[in-house]
Amino acid sequence: MAKLADDVLDTIFRKGRTYNGFTDAPFTAADADSIWELMKFGPTSANLLPARLVWCFSQESKEKLAALSSGTNGEKIVKAPATVIIGMDTNFHEQAPILFPHAPGVKDWFPDPAAREIMALRNSSLQGGYFILAARALGFDTGPMSGFDNAAVDAAFFADTPAVKSNFISTIGVGDPSTIFERLPRPPFETFNTIV
Repeated sequence: MAKLADDVLDTIFRKGRTYNGFTDAPFTAADADSIWELMKFGPTSANLLPARLVWCFSQESKEKLAALSSGTNGEKIVKAPATVIIGMDTNFHEQAPILFPHAPGVKDWFPDPAAREIMALRNSSLQGGYFILAARALGFDTGPMSGFDNAAVDAAFFADTPAVKSNFISTIGVGDPSTIFERLPRPPFETFNTIV
């Protein structure tokens, strides 16, 4: 596989930032679909894709979510073109016959609900990372956050699917550069890495 050009790496990693506010540029359901069409290819355990996304486009849905958020997050949600709830399906194994068809009985690999929840959290978090990278690759910016009442969000947005629980949320759109902080420290390799 060829190495990506430096300007692409800058967009996705080095110059990609977390935005606290967005311009008036539109973000549409078609854009959300385009992000999914990229992020779905990121690897998850046994290809079981436990993330379940709820895209809040309407003002009503954003205000509903904002009311369940803490600090300044509510204002960010209401003002953003859209906000996505990255949820996780703790019954992700029900999709195993479709998503991992070459291993008959794969659905039976996950009998323990507690273990499934850990796996759902791990893999939906990975998918949340893919969401951020896909958004950046398509020219959008994100504002991921965890300052919200998970139980209240689950009751408000996943009441019909009780096996789905919220992981984190993110605003999305075209970022307003005036809303970002200075780049925070990113230590060199030796600070947090060990080769053994």
